[in-house]
Amino acid sequence: MGPALCLSSAACFGAMAIFGKLAYAAGVPSGTLLLVRFGLAAALLALLLMLRPGLRRDPMSPGPTTGAVGTTPMLLVTALALGAVGYALQASLYFSALEFMDASILSLVFYAYPLLVTLTAVLLGRDRLTPGRCVASVAASGGTSLVLLGTGGMDLHPFGAVLAIGAAVTYTGYILIADSVVRRLPPVKLAALVMAGAAFTMAVRSLVTGGADLGFGWRGWFWLVCIAAVSTVLAMLTFFAGLRRTGPSTAAILSTFEPVVTASLAALTLGEVLTPLQVAGGLLVVASVAALQLRGGTRVPPRRNAGRTTAGDPQQRVTVK
Repeated sequence: MGPALCLSSAACFGAMAIFGKLAYAAGVPSGTLLLVRFGLAAALLALLLMLRPGLRRDPMSPGPTTGAVGTTPMLLVTALALGAVGYALQASLYFSALEFMDASILSLVFYAYPLLVTLTAVLLGRDRLTPGRCVASVAASGGTSLVLLGTGGMDLHPFGAVLAIGAAVTYTGYILIADSVVRRLPPVKLAALVMAGAAFTMAVRSLVTGGADLGFGWRGWFWLVCIAAVSTVLAMLTFFAGLRRTGPSTAAILSTFEPVVTASLAALTLGEVLTPLQVAGGLLVVASVAALQLRGGTRVPPRRNAGRTTAGDPQQRVTVK
């Protein structure tokens, strides 16, 4: 279930660059896009929590009624800060880069982050560099490089590339911090807090820059709803649910399926032609997912589970792949 959730999240995130390009074509400014995206996503998640109170409790927690384990004011502040600082900054850099680069090229430059996440998690002792992960990381990195080389260097705007790399570094930190929070808060509740924090940051930015421009037509609103519902709410919920089951390294490697989705959709909808080299790179990324599942990997379990071997312990199912 963990890998399936991560791949579903990658597909939803992969469509975001396409939705963003179509929103720009419909006259939606970048700042307004981010404000509406996060505000609408926060509203949808809040509504979901109101209609389904059971989602406020963590079904994978050993507690019979408490929901999240160890929930504290500091934990809630951390979740809000993940959105207000990490996610808001990453999204701002990503969509700013999208104004300078093709959707497929941006997605591939941004996908330096899986390797960054894997190496950092191993250095921090939070994941093990197993043979399966080594094979998958090399295959995934090689695949994204081939897709990038397949562009022939066209439309690789230098400033856009800097923004994309900045987004990758920011997202690396976001995933590693989220990994320490996601096992202590239910996924829907965590996603709602992250979106609320990001919406707050974008609202402050909008006020400072003179307010949001909402003078675009229904096409712009349609693509904004797609970004908020598909590439934000659904993508984030499936990512958090997958992250807690697989760990940061595996989740990041599986997420390399995203640029394959983006490049394919860009070819279908935006006329961005895929070359044979890019197709080969995409197949290599898919092969990395298969290699990861065939060879597997073990997540380093938290200390609080040491010595616990009960077969029905839900925390064992969360922390050990």
